[in-house]
Amino acid sequence: MYDIIIVGAGPAGLTAALYALRANKKVLVLEAKSYGGQIINASKIENYPGISMISGVSYAEELYQQVKKLGVEYKTETVLKVLEDKSVVTNKNTYQAKAVILAVGREKRKLKVENEEKFVGKGVSYCATCDGNFYKNKKVAVVGGGNTALEDALYLSTICSSVTLIHRRDTFKADASTLKMLQERENVHFILNAQIAKLSGEEKLESIELITEDKTPKELKVDGLFIAVGQEPQNEIFENVVDLDENGYILAKDDVHTKTPGIYVAGDARIKLLRQLTTAVSDGSIAATEAILQMRSQEKKALKK
Repeated sequence: MYDIIIVGAGPAGLTAALYALRANKKVLVLEAKSYGGQIINASKIENYPGISMISGVSYAEELYQQVKKLGVEYKTETVLKVLEDKSVVTNKNTYQAKAVILAVGREKRKLKVENEEKFVGKGVSYCATCDGNFYKNKKVAVVGGGNTALEDALYLSTICSSVTLIHRRDTFKADASTLKMLQERENVHFILNAQIAKLSGEEKLESIELITEDKTPKELKVDGLFIAVGQEPQNEIFENVVDLDENGYILAKDDVHTKTPGIYVAGDARIKLLRQLTTAVSDGSIAATEAILQMRSQEKKALKK
């Protein structure tokens, strides 16, 4: 029996673990992949209060080591379902807790175009900081119009011979300062009002077929394509214990409470106004505190009996 089981080891999940461990709770963190979540893809974090600049990987490592020193139990297992009695079923075991915090974040959204899956790892990537060095002095493209896409393009422009940014609109959601820096790079080119229709090649990606604003097909020769078109939740396995909105995000009362008592949500998986590192760690601290307060309340009731 654990006090708290946390599903997900991104900033929200690890912050929840930090608060729970400091309250002397027995904590299990379950993560299907590696700790850190999407933040490890950030080459630079410059908007976290008190830290001028840190890489996503370094931040994740610092946070993980912090909770590890406090004695967190961490297991790399895939969660298959969570039950109302706070049982958590994974691909290896079933665990029981007094409270469960869902901090599963979001997954990279795919383009869903022809041959995308075929070329993953063979020219198609969803992480510029992870795979960028494989394309040193080569021609690459980035698709997307948000901060991630533009930051990826900036990073790649320092190691690749040419970077083409493809966006379906002619305006960007990204910060104006990031766009300005990108526009000043001589090896960066823009293709706007265009969408990718197909990826082509034999053993690996060789070219991208684009449909431009006037519906004219255009071929772009590249060695690599970095896809940064947003993220989407993967909350379907929790539908028995939480309510989801039309986009698959978890509905929460008072920020972190789900419809099932003792099951909380933290981070990007829930419906919220802003999905940033600051709001993820805020959610984690609130969810853990709410779980701790609930346990204390139950303990007091038990003592009275």
